[in-house]
Amino acid sequence: MNTSEKNPTLVFIPCFSGAPWSADQLAPYGDAPKRTLRLPEGVDDMERYADHVEKVVADLDDYVLVGDSFGANIALALATRRPRGLRALVLSGGFAANPVDSKPWKALMRTMGRARGLLYRQLTLRAHAHRLASPYDREGQVPWSEARSRALFLANTPAHSFGARVRAALAADYVDALGRIQVPTLLLTPAHDVLIGENASRAMLAGIPDAREVVLPRTGHMFRFSHPATYATAVRDFLASLPTTRQDAAGA
Repeated sequence: MNTSEKNPTLVFIPCFSGAPWSADQLAPYGDAPKRTLRLPEGVDDMERYADHVEKVVADLDDYVLVGDSFGANIALALATRRPRGLRALVLSGGFAANPVDSKPWKALMRTMGRARGLLYRQLTLRAHAHRLASPYDREGQVPWSEARSRALFLANTPAHSFGARVRAALAADYVDALGRIQVPTLLLTPAHDVLIGENASRAMLAGIPDAREVVLPRTGHMFRFSHPATYATAVRDFLASLPTTRQDAAGA
């Protein structure tokens, strides 16, 4: 059996901030082949994000997409195309369609996405950080806080990109395409997630033919940041359960 069959490349897709996964977040995966990326700026269409990732993996014959939050939706969008070389899929805190069903909150998100300057930094990012928070953020290997979430976005996410990603998230809908995903899929779900809610994982679990869910106790939406070792252990356990050979889905 060749090396690529044993060790697919792990491709880590960023969350809404757009920032590549950090070295500390990648370290728990050890010597596994891996790569990450930064999301393009100002893009307001999920298919264009999927196009970007598709170019990143174009040279890979065997890989696993690991997408967190907004990145999970990008990974899912690409997986529905049945790209060549895709062995498996990990979706954490993600969604197949916009999980916000409250019309007032949708309107508020659009308003937040239009904010610029001081309004963006002081109002939009504080409100967003509050929605990301959970009671368990300080319990992890890396104690997290609303202030750290806001700092992440201040450092990595221009206001126009924040607004563009809001529009992409609100418009995304892959529910009817979930059956096209023909690779093993792990839904990694935090125990507490105000931003995404419970229905998002239920829809994906029902629609993706070979999907399983793992709920990590005492974690929140930012668990990739607060609980990187716990998160990585769940991903590694899933990878260890995969078949040692794969069938290429291209052209199916």
